[in-house]
Amino acid sequence: MRGSHAPSLRPAEAGALLRGPLDRASVAPVADVLADLVVDALLREVRLTPKPGLVDLRNTGSHRDMDVSTFEASAAAIRPGLAGFVTLGAEIAAMPAEAVLDQARPAGLACERAMLAATGGVNTHKGSIFAFGLLLVAAGRLWAVGTPLDADTICEEVARLADGIVARELRRPGEPRTAGERLFRRYGLTGARGEAQSGFATVRHGALPVLKRRLAAGHDDQTALAAAFLHLLEHNADTNLAARGGIDGLIWARREAARLARAGGVDAPDYTARMHALDDAFMARNLSPGGSADLLAVAWTLHRLPQLSHFGPTARAC
Repeated sequence: MRGSHAPSLRPAEAGALLRGPLDRASVAPVADVLADLVVDALLREVRLTPKPGLVDLRNTGSHRDMDVSTFEASAAAIRPGLAGFVTLGAEIAAMPAEAVLDQARPAGLACERAMLAATGGVNTHKGSIFAFGLLLVAAGRLWAVGTPLDADTICEEVARLADGIVARELRRPGEPRTAGERLFRRYGLTGARGEAQSGFATVRHGALPVLKRRLAAGHDDQTALAAAFLHLLEHNADTNLAARGGIDGLIWARREAARLARAGGVDAPDYTARMHALDDAFMARNLSPGGSADLLAVAWTLHRLPQLSHFGPTARAC
């Protein structure tokens, strides 16, 4: 297993490859493939049913302002921005990793604006835009220097791009300015920033192996996704749960997921009935594990990630 900070992108190599301007037409095919993979993952996540407290085909969970169609509209609206992250990553492949986040923020904000315009101001995919923005920028950077795109190399690049983000954005002096800062101060939860800084360790070392094992054993996509989601519900320190229910709500949700896992999880004959009951209980407590939903989409994308070696590095004019 590779370390989370093993080098795969060296400035000298990048500089040698990037001696001319990026030909945007050359990156478009890989950007389109990756954007389509992400949109597929987002749609699979929202349509997976049942999911306690979340929007799915059964109900709207602990949400009153969104449903499946809202997520579908949002996914379509952000799709151009997702492809744009890949192009941006290729354009700034030679830039030091520590400078990339500042360059990527405007693209992330533009993607959020597209989401809000499509949903009438409803936040459907803000967490996903953060996670996939980093993943896709990382993929673009790696593609531009000819590094094969796989789950490990992309996640390791994300860890480099997000290195130190927890300290910079959650440990700032003064009064906390965001919900993430408040949850970090109160409970030590690092949320999406911590997950990015770790190179999506919760996905790579947990949900993704669960997903792959289920598929390798012959289970259908829905069963495999359900097993991966249950794993995330039990093991992810989901700040969405803590924001709605405090640390007690997070502990309760993880305990209930562990109880269901011990009862057989998706293999239990009454799994669907148990999940329906858990869904009702989540709604009664106004809990929604949105962070785990985002990570499930990340897991599916990484699982489906093709080896894009046929999209070789762009030919540059010296």
